[in-house]
Amino acid sequence: MASETTLVLFKPDGIQQGITGAVLDRYLKEGFRIRGLKMLQANDELLNEHYAHITHLDFFPEIRAFMQETPIIALALEGEDAISRVRKILGPTDSNEAAPGTIRGDFGSKNQFSKMRNICHASDNPESAAAELKRFFGESEIFD
Repeated sequence: MASETTLVLFKPDGIQQGITGAVLDRYLKEGFRIRGLKMLQANDELLNEHYAHITHLDFFPEIRAFMQETPIIALALEGEDAISRVRKILGPTDSNEAAPGTIRGDFGSKNQFSKMRNICHASDNPESAAAELKRFFGESEIFD
């Protein structure tokens, strides 16, 4: 296994619940290292780029509005096989399907919004991680 850096975004529901520290603690206890961390207000341009694959869908305006309810937190995490391990700890996208003990299983919405209000976004492959890290962090904001 190789060391990788991946992106995690704390979504507004996690921030509103006040659980960002508890979620971050889970990742740190698994041995991940923080390489970048910042809070930002996502604007339309950033969200349109991040969600370019779904901007044409009817529900996209709802997602964009949700992601602007509060500032979000962008986190660059490094560790062995980080992309798949971060996602395993997070649980499936649909919080209704997430097992207890996963972040989404423990904290995600258990209703019709369970795919959107699911605490965090995490990159799903090396190409996405590279593009998403560049989208949310400048070169001088990722540290060794």
